[in-house]
Amino acid sequence: MATDGPDTPPHVPVLLGPILERVAPVSGVWVDGTFGAGGYARGLLQAGAARVVGIDRDPDALSAAAAWAGQWGDRLRLVAGNFADLDRLAAGAVDGPVDGVVLDLGVSSMQLDQPGRGFSFLRDGPLDMRMGQAGPSAADLVNEAPEALLADILHQYGEERAARRIARAIVAARTDAPITTTARLAGLVASCLPRPKPGQVHPATRSFQALRIAVNDELGALVAGLEAAERALAPGGRLAVVSFHSLEDRVVKRFLALRAGQGPGTSRHAPEAATLAPRFRLDTRRGIAADDAETAANPRARSARLRIATRLDAPAGAVDRTALGLPPLVLGAG
Repeated sequence: MATDGPDTPPHVPVLLGPILERVAPVSGVWVDGTFGAGGYARGLLQAGAARVVGIDRDPDALSAAAAWAGQWGDRLRLVAGNFADLDRLAAGAVDGPVDGVVLDLGVSSMQLDQPGRGFSFLRDGPLDMRMGQAGPSAADLVNEAPEALLADILHQYGEERAARRIARAIVAARTDAPITTTARLAGLVASCLPRPKPGQVHPATRSFQALRIAVNDELGALVAGLEAAERALAPGGRLAVVSFHSLEDRVVKRFLALRAGQGPGTSRHAPEAATLAPRFRLDTRRGIAADDAETAANPRARSARLRIATRLDAPAGAVDRTALGLPPLVLGAG
């Protein structure tokens, strides 16, 4: 990992250019709620942010940043925590509301590149997947969860059509020996599905996504993080969210539509919402995708979608989660 200066991030942040272009001029205090390798934070600082608060629940991310963060002095403050609490965490680092929040959802390339973290099936490693490196791991879930729950996780979080078949195979396999490595799980999932055609994703992709989301409560944290961003932002502040799969993007899209007084479900699920003043103005009517040049340079950008909104004057408040398109598992846990 390169750490030779503030202008050479070790990983390329997806859609950074479009973010900076659409929120220009960058100024004031920003929160990078998913700090990772620090690419967005550096970009914001270079573009003119007076200060950036970088939040991450992964101790490895903050440890890696220690080698270069000091070069920005007091302009960059690192905070350990979950972006679901970003308003509280930011309040402990800066005074007053913030002028911008950026969120890059899902697993970081830095985490994927480390086999020991267990996020990827491309190289064998322990079946972990914990972003915060605490609490139950993916191995705990795979080896202890009832078959019906495993099937629901694979179906709802991974949109896996063969969820029941895979869950049944997992339960059968774990009776012989615990499933503790990414390679064993990936092989088990692949054995339940047709061999992929050239150009198709690995058969285990959806299952690994589903387990990672479940282990880290990613969708629950996303809703809480969007609500926290609403509370943290000053009027006129900007919210930029980059998502990488349809579940995330659907939640972000519906949240912003509801908070702008638009979108399906406003009157059906929460009739009183129609009388509330909008909390956001939509700055992107459709999700912004990476252009050909970016996807060629960074294949991870192919599935990315960017949405941006501006905070208005209306006071923050809780959102009706039933209108967000969340899987039943999330609503049941809430």
